[in-house]
Amino acid sequence: MATCGEVLVKLLEAYGVDTVFGIPGVHTVELYRGLPATGIRHITPRHEQGAGFMADGYARVTGKPGVCFLITGPGVTNAATAMGQAYSDSIPMLVISAVNNTQDLAMGMGRLHELPDQRNVTAGYTVFSHTLLNPRDLAEVLARAFASFSGERPGPVHIEIPVNVITQEVKFIHDDAVICPKPSPDYEVIQQAARELAAAKNPVILFGGGSVDASAEAVELVEKLSAPAFLTLAAKGVVDEAHPLCGGATLPFPCVHQVIAESDLVLAVATEFSETDRNLHPDPIEINGRLIRIDIEAEQLMRTHRPDLPILGDARKALAKLNLALDGLEVAGWQGKGEERVAALRQEISSGLNDTLKRRTNLLNVLREALPPETIMVTDSTQLAYEANHHFPVRQARGYITCTTGYGTLGWALPAALGARLGAPDRPVVCIIGDGGLQFTVGELAAGVEAGIGCAVIVWNNDGYGEIKDYMVAKQLPIIGVDLFTPDFVGVARAMGCHAERAGSLEQIVELVMASASLDRPTLIEIHEKDGYLDL
Repeated sequence: MATCGEVLVKLLEAYGVDTVFGIPGVHTVELYRGLPATGIRHITPRHEQGAGFMADGYARVTGKPGVCFLITGPGVTNAATAMGQAYSDSIPMLVISAVNNTQDLAMGMGRLHELPDQRNVTAGYTVFSHTLLNPRDLAEVLARAFASFSGERPGPVHIEIPVNVITQEVKFIHDDAVICPKPSPDYEVIQQAARELAAAKNPVILFGGGSVDASAEAVELVEKLSAPAFLTLAAKGVVDEAHPLCGGATLPFPCVHQVIAESDLVLAVATEFSETDRNLHPDPIEINGRLIRIDIEAEQLMRTHRPDLPILGDARKALAKLNLALDGLEVAGWQGKGEERVAALRQEISSGLNDTLKRRTNLLNVLREALPPETIMVTDSTQLAYEANHHFPVRQARGYITCTTGYGTLGWALPAALGARLGAPDRPVVCIIGDGGLQFTVGELAAGVEAGIGCAVIVWNNDGYGEIKDYMVAKQLPIIGVDLFTPDFVGVARAMGCHAERAGSLEQIVELVMASASLDRPTLIEIHEKDGYLDL
């Protein structure tokens, strides 16, 4: 016999969960009773929002769901933003929370941490939210959660368990994990798509975030068609951005829009065509040729750009079948001119940078040359990160994760970077965050020290919300609320146990970043946008 809480952690272990992020509270302590009997490690953030962001970063680099344990009420509402970020970016996240005793639900008795209806609070930003009223249903509910992570467009799942149910003994329960396979596309549709791709004279391929596990298949298809490939921010690295046929994450640029508009066939793989995919470029992508879309979600296939040929299924399976179907077909294609077109685009984009952007991209170029290709870059909403989105080439999938792909939450990058390093301990992790964003989640530096996480945290300091200030100036608005008092970040980080320096040269930045991965604590590197060594 075991309690529901003890069985829960054993089931999580069976599903491959190795890390849980959470802050214990009086309503969740029974979830921890069984943890020592498993191989699951527990990471304690300094805020429940940080728990969600860490789980998010962990999920983005591993492909496995990030798991949180949250207390009733404020724990859930504190993590709401993190769950919203995960929902916006289709990130698998499992949130296990307590809730008040079953007899108190919806009674308004003024119990500790009570909400009128906690499950419905989370329903708007989760794939589903469920209240476990009978511990015998636990295995089924978890199976549903993990099925949603693999069998459809993923997102956060919330399971709340009343305090009195957590401690109930479970007499019978399945202790095995049942994994739902990813959906496979229709054979006839794949054959038709292959024929159309082979016949196209100047096809273009767009890869979105849903293709992150299909890197090998994506490269094979690009090379078979000799077709230019472009990436959304969520897909950076799916095709090596140094590949001569990869135009990188450059969808905001008009010259790229022109190539897409001139194409007689566009293949869009697992992308929303959202405004964040084109970095808020005001004009939607114009598609004048035929459009073939691949997506795991039927409804998504019909949003924004309705395809001439929709393919419902997992991106990796679809691309693998397309590659097989293309074997033996004569490809019209670009006739070797695709690489020339991509090279011309790169030159046009580079030549259009102003002095301010050249200054930032020079720093990024120095970092790119020094860092190993397996480095994971984690970026927040800040000026330097916006340039990295388009001018920091990524060499492999799951090597660049950013909050700017959807929800755009300030402060996300620091805890997400900590989660990323926990998920990929053999890969260096570099975080780029602004002085404004860092103040949202600076407390998580202490969590990183406690957990022994070595990563580089580059703080781009412009004494405020620089991007918003620039926008206000451009719109001739009064400058209000964007000039901030910024603390001594180096002093704060050192007080929390981190290694921290105000960089005095590009060489020192590189040295600090390169050394950070071997330390057992975060390294904070402050860079001020006005530092003279950044001048060209």
